[in-house]
Amino acid sequence: MREIIFDTETTGLDPKNGDRLVEIGCVEMVNRVATGATYHAYFNPQRDMPAEAERVHGLSEAFLADKPLFAEKAQEFLDFIGDAPMVAHNAGFDFGFINAELTAAGFEPVGLDRMVDTVKIARQKHPGAKNSLDALCTRYGIDRSHRTKHGALLDSELLAQVYVELLGGRQIGMELAAQSVVITQTVTETHTQAPRSRPLREARPHAASQEELDAHGAFLKSIKEPIWLQ
Repeated sequence: MREIIFDTETTGLDPKNGDRLVEIGCVEMVNRVATGATYHAYFNPQRDMPAEAERVHGLSEAFLADKPLFAEKAQEFLDFIGDAPMVAHNAGFDFGFINAELTAAGFEPVGLDRMVDTVKIARQKHPGAKNSLDALCTRYGIDRSHRTKHGALLDSELLAQVYVELLGGRQIGMELAAQSVVITQTVTETHTQAPRSRPLREARPHAASQEELDAHGAFLKSIKEPIWLQ
């Protein structure tokens, strides 16, 4: 099954108040394994960058000034995601911005039936615990030392690992798959090898010699109060 793990960075919290999408990162997974295929883009929001938002992701108005508009990259983005489920942390937020941008650019919004929210999954699995991306990385031993600021592609790559752990982890499945390959290869080799021709050997004698019998009898006589005589 193909899934898209994604994250966005924005100028603020609400597209209805004029906030815009400035970055998107996507990671493709098939059967819960990252394929290496990614999509990443920055966008010119055509507005200022609030200081509080810049502190989060580090994307300044000057940096984004020469980046394309979302409308110019919308089809490219849609081609990458296809019809796959879309997995995000607090997915309602990301879907809200993506669909606002798609609608403004004249495209159909992404259906909410494709939305998978890892925050909801985490709350069900770890009720009462902290379920931020940082907290989940710590819980599952996922290295995030290179994450000094939020970044859409980096956060998507981290979330892909978290998502697998939230659904039960992949280590056991990988071990079982490896064992299955070894067993299959062994069975195949067993059935495909030609029978070996071996020279006929005479049966070897297995009876004890008289010397061995005498030694055994002497040993039994040396045992005091043997249990078989009680």
